[in-house]
Amino acid sequence: MQLIYEKSVNGRRGVMLPASDVPAAVALPQNLLRSESAGLPELSELDLVRHFTNLSRRNFSVDTNFYPLGSCTMKYNAKVLENAANLFAPLHPMTALLPGGEELCQGSLGMLYDLGQMLVDITGMDEVTTQPLAGAHGEMTGMLLVAAYHKAKGNKKKYVVVPDSSHGTNPASAAMVGYEIITIPTAPYGDMDLELFKQAMNGEVAAVMMTCPNTLGLFNPYIKEIADIAHSHDALMYYDGANLNAIMGKVRPGDVGFDVVHVNLHKTFGTPHGGGGPGSGPVGVKKSLIPFLPMPRIIHDEVSGKLEIQTDNPLSIGRTANFFGNFGVMVKAYTYMIMLGREGLIQVSEQAVLNANYIKEKLKGYFDLPYSQTCMHEVVFSASKQLAQGVHAIDIAKFLIDKGYHPPTVYFPMIVKEAIMIEPTETESKATMDAFIEVMIEAAQQAESDPDSFAAMPVTMPVTRLDETRAARSQTVCCLG
Repeated sequence: MQLIYEKSVNGRRGVMLPASDVPAAVALPQNLLRSESAGLPELSELDLVRHFTNLSRRNFSVDTNFYPLGSCTMKYNAKVLENAANLFAPLHPMTALLPGGEELCQGSLGMLYDLGQMLVDITGMDEVTTQPLAGAHGEMTGMLLVAAYHKAKGNKKKYVVVPDSSHGTNPASAAMVGYEIITIPTAPYGDMDLELFKQAMNGEVAAVMMTCPNTLGLFNPYIKEIADIAHSHDALMYYDGANLNAIMGKVRPGDVGFDVVHVNLHKTFGTPHGGGGPGSGPVGVKKSLIPFLPMPRIIHDEVSGKLEIQTDNPLSIGRTANFFGNFGVMVKAYTYMIMLGREGLIQVSEQAVLNANYIKEKLKGYFDLPYSQTCMHEVVFSASKQLAQGVHAIDIAKFLIDKGYHPPTVYFPMIVKEAIMIEPTETESKATMDAFIEVMIEAAQQAESDPDSFAAMPVTMPVTRLDETRAARSQTVCCLG
């Protein structure tokens, strides 16, 4: 496919603007003017539409392909959620912060407040801020709250504990706030080693950051004991909500000892995922952390029954985003919750867990299964068996592209050799999963009979096998007009 610059024809225009009737402005200084053309492509409107339409058809998306991307729940986004967000499009998000704006925006403030209360109920927290603009931003906000809590108490804390199976953003967020990281290895049973954790805990640990279920798709049976040990050292428990889709309505993080939670609305509550955003990562906290929440906050006045905006709090960590976060994204999540209701959200988790275990049982005879116990929302296989024939996990990923599937996550978690992490979500049918299972079995069989064939894959794409190491280390991106 040609680049848009290669389709450019000198003098071709997509739109003809009328002559300007605005009086000539004072000329800009010469040093601010271009000495030559910007070199932008010149195309007709039709050429432009066809270029970007054809380009979009080359993308994988949940709307076009099965997207079993482990560790990042990629569920179908119902189009009614987009319609709901469009209802609020005329509202400028800063209106509520203008003088008298609270009165004009009781409806939109009510949506944000109710969304927060529903997240409080789901997570077992006491209060929620919707400001964070993504999951990692929520982590950063949560760790700033942890730091503010310890500072207010006069605690001298310098460490944050994370399992070696954690998402990479966990230690990164803690380090950005100024903490040093203590990494605990995974035990043979698939979760953070409890005995090594006990040895690592001390009075200088500020927090323990965990995902439960973890990135192996396993729920930690010792999570309450871990929380009690952390609290005995006045350390807080931080819950990475990436895998909340597995436990909605079954387990509330706050009930097993977590003090801070971030929730990925794009993973659990049906809002779009990928494409660079917009995202949303609300953070919930227990009572002890409420004084440090970002400002402004939406407060319900029990006397007047109205919603008011609190802007002054000396203990607050300050504003972390404009307004109260990405408003349109939160409208979609709110709609998703009220459409499904309490029982519907419980069914989401039940179906997600059932689907993952179905794939686990169907494929365990073809791929190594490092941890064989019942999984939650995702299952981690290993391509070690195929590696014996010279076929890597990345080769199987390329094979799947040729078959019309987005590959699962490979090589993560890094504690599993040749990892293949599969998460089908609750929105995929048995027929879709059966077709995917057959293709995975075909990959395993072809690795035995014709391992050399994988070297050229994918063969159906405009670009075939890339040098991914070179691409990551030598990022030269340019186009000469």
